[in-house]
Amino acid sequence: MFSCLIMGNAQWLMVNTDIVMINFQPRPSQAKVLEYSGGKMGVSAVPGSGKTTTLSALAAKLVREAKLERGQQILIVTLVNSARGKFDQSVRGFLGEGNLGTLYRVRTLHGLANDIVSERPGLVGLADDFQIVDEFEAKAILTEAVAAWFNAHRDFGVEEYFSPEHQTKDQSRRAWRERATDIALEVIQKAKDYRWRPEALRTALSATAQRLPLAEMFIEIYEGYERGLRYRGGVDFQDLIRLAVDVLEASPDYLAALRRRWPYILEDEAQDSGKLQEEILRRLAGDMGNWVRVGDPNQAIYETFTTASPEFLRSFLREPDVTAVELPESGRSAPRIIATANRLIEWSLNHPNLKLRDRQPLSPPWIQPAENNPPDEGPNVKILWQDRRSSEKEREDVAKSVRAWLAENPEKTVALLLPTNANGAKMGEELKKLKVRHVEVLRTTTSTREVARTLHHIVDFLAHPTEAAMLGKAFSAWLREERESAETAEAVNQLKKLKHVEQFTAPRDKDWLLDARTASSAPEKFERLETFRALMQRWQDAALLPIDQLLLTISSDLFKEPAEIATAYSIALHLRGYAETNPEHRLAEYAVELGQIVRNNRKFAGLGEEDDQFDPSGFAGQAVVITHHKAKGLEWDRVYLMSVNNYDFPSGDAFDKYQSENYFARDQLNLSAEALAQLRALAMDERYREGEASEQARIEYCAERLRLLFVGITRAKRELIITWNTGKSTDLRPAKPLPALAAALTPEGRGGEANEPS
Repeated sequence: MFSCLIMGNAQWLMVNTDIVMINFQPRPSQAKVLEYSGGKMGVSAVPGSGKTTTLSALAAKLVREAKLERGQQILIVTLVNSARGKFDQSVRGFLGEGNLGTLYRVRTLHGLANDIVSERPGLVGLADDFQIVDEFEAKAILTEAVAAWFNAHRDFGVEEYFSPEHQTKDQSRRAWRERATDIALEVIQKAKDYRWRPEALRTALSATAQRLPLAEMFIEIYEGYERGLRYRGGVDFQDLIRLAVDVLEASPDYLAALRRRWPYILEDEAQDSGKLQEEILRRLAGDMGNWVRVGDPNQAIYETFTTASPEFLRSFLREPDVTAVELPESGRSAPRIIATANRLIEWSLNHPNLKLRDRQPLSPPWIQPAENNPPDEGPNVKILWQDRRSSEKEREDVAKSVRAWLAENPEKTVALLLPTNANGAKMGEELKKLKVRHVEVLRTTTSTREVARTLHHIVDFLAHPTEAAMLGKAFSAWLREERESAETAEAVNQLKKLKHVEQFTAPRDKDWLLDARTASSAPEKFERLETFRALMQRWQDAALLPIDQLLLTISSDLFKEPAEIATAYSIALHLRGYAETNPEHRLAEYAVELGQIVRNNRKFAGLGEEDDQFDPSGFAGQAVVITHHKAKGLEWDRVYLMSVNNYDFPSGDAFDKYQSENYFARDQLNLSAEALAQLRALAMDERYREGEASEQARIEYCAERLRLLFVGITRAKRELIITWNTGKSTDLRPAKPLPALAAALTPEGRGGEANEPS
């Protein structure tokens, strides 16, 4: 049953079905959004303002009241699949029972683009059964293209772009080759978003008098990548967005039909729209169409990786035919946490770096508490900017703090926000060491990495069969659950001391294991070593097999649980693809790739892992380890923001360091930014000036990291603790905003003098 009662200028929307009950009494600002009946509207929604519920209620209202004709739908566009599912469920909840589900459609932007292209593939030269190449296969194609390019240009870039001290170092050359793949991925994605085709760039390169070596390099890699896609008869995800625009341009009649089909467009997370994404929706809406865009420019945190920019939403809000509405009230956080977020906005508006201040990383609306926010209880915001800690000490202190807090608050939720997946994996290890229940929402989970770690240590020994230290690690990995026992430690220590490993693995004249067992007063202690030796000999015989078959052979001896077997199978498939794109690699390189999975440097999912569907409320009494980026849209009772230093959150100071800049590059050049600038010079017929793009990339990165800090602060409902560390070089400083944020807290709420978070 769906009811809509007028209460002053607010609406009471209530749904009561067998499955869900939504009891929603809009705040005045939300009621303004629900008054929408047509035209263009832009909504600035602060964190915790209930924008998903409000937009879902608006969709349900339009389904009921818009008098849709046969075949028409309300189109709701969001960023990721998890949000799509959430919207679909929410709208159905508001609509209740009945057959109204066909009157609206929830799509991700990529899903919408696929719908558009699939209906008219011939308009852009695609077959009706064209294939979409997934991210893994696309990365394999790109890796192959980069490898082929470097095989033909082995010394490219060394004299041109390396600092003198790195030009002769093999490690720096290897790092450059690996980094080149990441740069190529970023450059090609952005080139497609700008609709720069490789053939057009090649023509422009032939015509220019400018010397643009990076552009030439990445055009050739781009061409090789496109050949790989064509060979497979497919397109990648970025192609879908570009081709959707091409389809809409190619057929005005089809565009008109889509406008009739979707007379209303509701867009969520509009601050993360890229250039082509906005163009698709702008074309579908038309000049006089019905288009509602909801987002928060202060939460735009994907600018570094895409062409997304909060300026698209900000510009839309300023358009004369757009009704601009704010959702400034947040019911999520305690007042002192809200005050801290607002203080960060204020600090940003007066940023000491004038270039960053002009960029306006953060801007109003100010967050206002709603009714019934969690109360401030004790020193619930602690900004420990005065305490110097190594990264190891920071993890240790936070883990102890989490353990103590969970013991007193087993019914509440807590999250540890880290800047990278690798940092998160190390934090997970620290929690495991202290036996703190936790879940990791990273590229890979603990269980996946445990399988990968076991395989990694065994393959690493097979690649280095004379290394006693690696034999000890392989034995420890094989034992898994028992590896921390004193008996295991003793056996590992014995193996690591072997001067001749073959006397254990392949004895001839001398059998170390037989001699040790004979001389021992407790020969039963050596039974596990005998079992391990038999397995190791079997695995050494299998080492000549292709890598995927070797891994499956090892896995069949190690894993019994279905999830572990499935994960091992997935890892074997991953390594097979890696081998196909790197045919010259051998066991040592495969062991390194397994190590990348273990260290969380590869996006790799095991059986049943679905991070996009993560719901913090289901993990009360456990610590959630998650990156700042993945925490967006989520909330916890207590939040630790970790590693908030001038490397992970720089502010443009002379002593700051930047993740995007490679240690081997001269003059602090950002090679990705410089490559893109060279391509832009070709595509736009502009003059390229070296270094300008690197400087601009720093400003954009600092702005995005400031917004990321804002996102982290606003994840906390009741308690917020911010810590930092001195990094590997022990010379890092607290992020520049932290002293100002701490100074704004009242003495009883500051909590900044303690040596350990509490």
